[in-house]
Amino acid sequence: MIENNRIEHPVSAAVATSAAQRHAAVDPAHAFAAARAAQAREPFPDWPLRTRRLHALEALIRDNHDAIVAAISADFGRRPAEETELLEIFPSVSCIRHALKHGRRWMRPRRHWAGFWFLPARTEILPQPLGVVGIIVPWNYPLYLAIGPLIDALAAGNRVLMKMSEYTPRFSALFAELVAKHFPAGEVAVINGDAGVARTFAALPFDHLLFTGSTAVGREVMRAAAANLTPVTLELGGKSPAIIGPHARFEHAVERIMVGKLLNAGQTCIAPDYVLLPRERVPAFIDAARAIVATLYPQLASNTQYASIASDRHYARLTSLRDAAVASGATAHALADVPTNPATRVFPPTLLSGVDEPMRVMQEEIFGPLLPLVAYATLDDALAYVAAHPHPLALYVFDDDRTTVDTTLARTLAGGVSVNDTILHIAQHHLPFGGVGASGMGAYHGEDGFRTFSRMKPVFRQARWNATGALNPPYGNTFRRMIKILLGR
Repeated sequence: MIENNRIEHPVSAAVATSAAQRHAAVDPAHAFAAARAAQAREPFPDWPLRTRRLHALEALIRDNHDAIVAAISADFGRRPAEETELLEIFPSVSCIRHALKHGRRWMRPRRHWAGFWFLPARTEILPQPLGVVGIIVPWNYPLYLAIGPLIDALAAGNRVLMKMSEYTPRFSALFAELVAKHFPAGEVAVINGDAGVARTFAALPFDHLLFTGSTAVGREVMRAAAANLTPVTLELGGKSPAIIGPHARFEHAVERIMVGKLLNAGQTCIAPDYVLLPRERVPAFIDAARAIVATLYPQLASNTQYASIASDRHYARLTSLRDAAVASGATAHALADVPTNPATRVFPPTLLSGVDEPMRVMQEEIFGPLLPLVAYATLDDALAYVAAHPHPLALYVFDDDRTTVDTTLARTLAGGVSVNDTILHIAQHHLPFGGVGASGMGAYHGEDGFRTFSRMKPVFRQARWNATGALNPPYGNTFRRMIKILLGR
């Protein structure tokens, strides 16, 4: 579905129209067959070819910087160019350069001697491309969450099909045109279309399928993939907590939580979803957060560096979450004076105090600039609260006491953690990114992504001269003596 009431950008709209006309008819099954045939002709591309593909991807981003920024902003209604550059373009280019620097080493076989009793045989782990990889891209970071897994899949030597989100029609159309310009047929293909096209896409017999999105849709993707026994990586979401410990630098914690929450107006899968803090610090958090928002986004209603909510439906959902919480006894604390205006979809940063478990805002992933404050009496209470809920995609802990931090890490399970900050663990190329339990399965980024999209094939290489014949039937005295030695009897 294409959302209405979006602000048009003339350049991106023109590009989108042209691209849509050229690529709207791309058939998922046809594109898959072309990729499969191309992979069969060249199943193990060498490093120079993989390098060429990665350089083509970097050129796609670098040469079309302005058009990408404009298209994403137009799809959101208002998306700051600075946020697109910082949160999408920079990490995409940085990931490409990391893969170019390390990819040759990743694809080398890992050689070892065989186990003691099998010497002088050798073993190796041979990284091998899986074949054809599918990537389903969400709307909130349409460039980075397309490029990130694409880099890993290309570095691993695969062909790739990508299903873009129908909720970012301008960028999705632009990206389809740019990919067709920079990559030959059968190498990388972009599929655009509605939910029906997405279902067809997920049902293709990929060698691996990566999906980023909601838990509900993730279940459907996994169900479709299961029919083909396609392995999946699911990057989902959930309610990522921020814990302010008793020894935290309080002002620092509030500032980093609010920065992480308000990037892209909270439309980030690893944004802090609620804050656990000492009961007596709730009023201080509200006051500090209000001052921080005034500093970060002065005159927020007209501040072009604060993103709008991406769709009318999502704006209405956030309004409903806030109003339902208030009706159930919570108190809303707007942190900026922003008049309600569904036409602009600028949603004010809002804290919610006095929340309780049955409220929808405490049951659903928020995905916007609403932030519940959950008071605790002791840190044990806070950790028990986190442990009693589905494992989050991210967890943030603020405390300067090493024992407190280590205790928190030991007693919680999360997809990833940042200590004394938010968001930044996702930007580390050597750390895997992925969920656990309800927040997802599998991981990618850097070498972990290379391994996700490779078959790490185990190989045993027998030596010409070996003693295995001593264990052949018929089993006699020599065999029995050998077995006694092997069993240590």
